[in-house]
Amino acid sequence: MSFDPVVRLADVTRVHGDGPQAVSALRGVSLDVAAGELVAVMGPSGSGKSTLLNLAGGLDLPTSGSVVIEGTPLVSLKAADLAGLRRRHVGYVFQDLNLIPSLTAAENVMLPRELDGIRAKQARRDALEVLTEVGLAEVADRFPDEISGGQRQRVAIARALVGERRLLLADEPTGALDTPTGDDILQLLRARCDVGAAVLLVTHEPRYAAWADRVVFLRDGEIADSTAVPLKSAR
Repeated sequence: MSFDPVVRLADVTRVHGDGPQAVSALRGVSLDVAAGELVAVMGPSGSGKSTLLNLAGGLDLPTSGSVVIEGTPLVSLKAADLAGLRRRHVGYVFQDLNLIPSLTAAENVMLPRELDGIRAKQARRDALEVLTEVGLAEVADRFPDEISGGQRQRVAIARALVGERRLLLADEPTGALDTPTGDDILQLLRARCDVGAAVLLVTHEPRYAAWADRVVFLRDGEIADSTAVPLKSAR
């Protein structure tokens, strides 16, 4: 495992609002995630888990502190360059999935590749390959409202996995899945780590956190604890 961080958050604070209405979502959080490392983030509702993921992937910028992805400080980038970095280096699984209803499963997975200039034929090949990985080859040409909630979840995961992304951010990616399918998805994320990706996983399930190398506990916007997970034969 390389210990050069794929993403580094240094003394990051995120405050929403101003004056007496201001709310501190994160308070002085520092966290590195290395290539080949899966870090699980746990904590109660409102502890800052989703805010941490948004900052780690450049969907939001900190009020203070710095976020660096693959050696590039995000604050130094113009909006177009930041969007390009996210497309090439970062895969997201959002809690609300964010699938486009007018696109088929394959087209949803193809979209980030096409936005990055990959020809449609190659983008479709890439999409079908990763849809097969998540067990959804048979629904490639169906629209989101034609498939189950669990299948939509796996389409969103396939979209995050497609391409050569080195940072995967997953916000409760097993929420709509049964236990065996959830285990399959964690196995996929673990496999991506083992070939050099960094994964930051928000979960409330200890069984899924057990797949991680390290578990970070957030409380009231601060890291309350960070614990290495003993290697298990299942991993």
